[in-house]
Amino acid sequence: MCGIMGYVGKSPASGIILEGLARQEYRGYDSAGIALRREGEIINAKIVGRVSELVRKVGELPPECSQSTSGIGHTRWATHGGVTETNAHPHESADGMVVLVHNGIIENSREIRDELESNGIRFRTETDTEAACQLLAVLYGTCGGDALKAMRKLTSRLTGAFALVIMFRDRPDEIWCARKGSPLVTAFDGSASYCASDPTALLGHTHDLCFLEEGELALLSSDDLKFYGFDGQPRDKSPIHLNWDSVMADKGHYEHFMRKEIGEQPDVLRLTIDAHTIVTNVALEKSITLPKGLMKKIRRVQFVACGTSYYATIVARDIMESLDGNLDISVEVASEYRYRNIRGGEDTIAVFVSQSGETADTLAAARIAKALGTHCIAMTNVRGSTIDREVEHTLLSLAGPEVGVAATKTFMGQISLLALLVMHLLKERETLSASDEARLIGGLRSLPALQQSVIEREDEIAALAKKYCKSKGFFFIGRRECVPLTMEGALKLKEIAYLPSEAYAAGEMKHGPIAMLDEKLTVVALVPDTDLREKTLSNVEECRARNAPTLLIVSEGDHDASAHANDMIAVPRTEPELFPFIGVIPLQLFAYHTARSLDRDIDMPRNLAKSVTVE
Repeated sequence: MCGIMGYVGKSPASGIILEGLARQEYRGYDSAGIALRREGEIINAKIVGRVSELVRKVGELPPECSQSTSGIGHTRWATHGGVTETNAHPHESADGMVVLVHNGIIENSREIRDELESNGIRFRTETDTEAACQLLAVLYGTCGGDALKAMRKLTSRLTGAFALVIMFRDRPDEIWCARKGSPLVTAFDGSASYCASDPTALLGHTHDLCFLEEGELALLSSDDLKFYGFDGQPRDKSPIHLNWDSVMADKGHYEHFMRKEIGEQPDVLRLTIDAHTIVTNVALEKSITLPKGLMKKIRRVQFVACGTSYYATIVARDIMESLDGNLDISVEVASEYRYRNIRGGEDTIAVFVSQSGETADTLAAARIAKALGTHCIAMTNVRGSTIDREVEHTLLSLAGPEVGVAATKTFMGQISLLALLVMHLLKERETLSASDEARLIGGLRSLPALQQSVIEREDEIAALAKKYCKSKGFFFIGRRECVPLTMEGALKLKEIAYLPSEAYAAGEMKHGPIAMLDEKLTVVALVPDTDLREKTLSNVEECRARNAPTLLIVSEGDHDASAHANDMIAVPRTEPELFPFIGVIPLQLFAYHTARSLDRDIDMPRNLAKSVTVE
């Protein structure tokens, strides 16, 4: 949530900062601002709206601002205080000494505000951020202009989560950063220093990045990049090389990032399989090394995640259950896991899945599991992210940067890697047969071409989306391996089309939801040609009997299913456990074209952020 960009160097700063903010627009925001240094002062420009409008406003600033070689910028997603230009960041202290941007939530801001107001300091905004800004200005004065000392005192006073980026009026070649809870990444390219909320903002400048740890400060200048603990002690830090191409974060010839990323899924799957298999054998030994013999002692496996990542873990659970019936396997929503009395310990493995590696609830859940002595594995798309650094064993997805808020190719990266992880763990447990291993890996190898064949029928799916986009709502139904797809299909329509969409295991329809059916509510049913086909079609007939239009996703060659459908989308056949890899493609394209028909803001849907870094 929110985006930060900072630069101090020898080149004009405004263009660099605005471009960095634009690359982080997918994080979600409602207002934006920039602060640029000019001789003896710092100039602010803020708007309610998009970064493109901020570009225009920056063009109206005094001409010397265009030559400023340092500045900070921010895109705000409102939490404390309404969406107004006044509440937009950057914030400035009453004396003009401190200018600051902030991601996160400062939980004791009211206490700080009351204290400062009682001492005569006037606040201009309704935000929690201004409390930190005004407090730092006071501390800077009482510390005699010692920035490090003032930063130490500030961080000791604040509770909650924060990524702070700060300019002091009398320190023209410095930007200070502080991180607790909210992610922040920095870089130095030899002549300039940068900071941002997201590594994609920095890829055009350098691929060698330094991620701030919990409780860490950074001092950026044009000559150096230094790090300190909140205790003021210097820290040595080596950059991490992020092997992402900056072109991967560009839209290319596509209208939307989401559509581009849907089309990249066959390559993501192919890369994952090629990287982690040898012929018909899973080969994760070099990527994850658990103690020898551990898996034979494991009784419980927990998959923990949020949102689309959570649905990916359900796919993993279903595959694992189909191969080994003697393990206690559960999937947990991270925001609930952290507040429940979950069992853990030496006989438990927990797998924590986070696309960004910064999801607040998933990080908190992993810390709890570690404290219980649970063996923890992280899966993320971002090398060097917090979860990568904090969890002992990490598997990195090969999806590359994903810009669209609605996850598509990262879901594919997750289910691909999770399927291989499941096979690896069961192989270590000696419960995966050679025939099942060969069957599933063979199936995975065949999937990229099959996925591409579905993508090439986009026009057919787009026509169906246009036909059904006026429905008052949607039910997505399916059984077993299709259940996580019903959840993902419903979520995609909610996220980008803003349509009421619910997901149900098909057998649950009679237990209440069927009461809502009529001719204006469309049922999307996933009916692959498996042993549960007939039961699912029976549920479809129950919907048709209530006059609900039915759109079926079926296996190619299943012509008889047309008797149960108003419309059908046929997808290639694959191994039953692997149906989610092919079945999700038409659901993504259907949601995309429904949103497009309704003229929605597909890449930046309202009220949403790409990474949920606060509770």
